[in-house]
Amino acid sequence: MTYVVTESCIRCKYTDCVDVCPVDCFREGPNFLVIDPDECIDCTLCVAECPVEAIFAEDDVPDDQQHFIELNAELAKQWPAIVETKDAPADADEWAQVKDKLGELER
Repeated sequence: MTYVVTESCIRCKYTDCVDVCPVDCFREGPNFLVIDPDECIDCTLCVAECPVEAIFAEDDVPDDQQHFIELNAELAKQWPAIVETKDAPADADEWAQVKDKLGELER
């Protein structure tokens, strides 16, 4: 099983999770992070670090977020690894509680 970044991360892109990952499985896009399912070792460390609760075990991804399982796998093959914490976007707090943000995802 792997962990999956879901919609709450879009336009927030807090990187607290990156700092605790022992295998550097996070990949960075313009306004979203994903987890490479081939690299994730199911350690759970990133879950507690996400301030917007965007990370779920694959088996626990909410029904309305299931498409993020494949989206993480797809984008992880395209985006570069991120291995250190970066500042969140200036408007991240404004986007933290916004729902239905998939249309905001930049590839």
